[in-house]
Amino acid sequence: MNNHAAGISIIAFIVAVMASMGYYQFIYTKEVNAKPQLPEEVLNPPEPSKVSILEGSSQPSQQKNFDPKEVRGTLSISNKVIWTNTDTTAHTVTTDTQYEDQISGPFNSMETGSLILPQQTFEFTFTKEGEFPYHCEPHPWMTGKVIIVKSFV
Repeated sequence: MNNHAAGISIIAFIVAVMASMGYYQFIYTKEVNAKPQLPEEVLNPPEPSKVSILEGSSQPSQQKNFDPKEVRGTLSISNKVIWTNTDTTAHTVTTDTQYEDQISGPFNSMETGSLILPQQTFEFTFTKEGEFPYHCEPHPWMTGKVIIVKSFV
């Protein structure tokens, strides 16, 4: 009798472990890694904010590189930022804080494409409020900040 009880206990334990592993792999992991559902206005705001990378920015002596240096956006209205390189040199927009957006991914033009070539653009949609300082990787004196605030509409 004891052998049957021990065998049944072992089988029950194995079944419980297998059920737990199946739940973890096929249900829990998918839910944890799923992207959050956000309003369409946050994902595709109607009025993007714009920043220009100014001509001559690759020169350390130039004081003004990003125009505006500090851009302010509002969730659901202007939380998408578009940088346009009007310089004759390639640049990047690289986070100072390793920020990774829950939808858009890493805030780094090098991770989502390449250098921002002359007359080209880089777009990034911020899906949460906060302050996001950044710089140009090859030209670290070029610094800027994006500030995203909640909409009160």
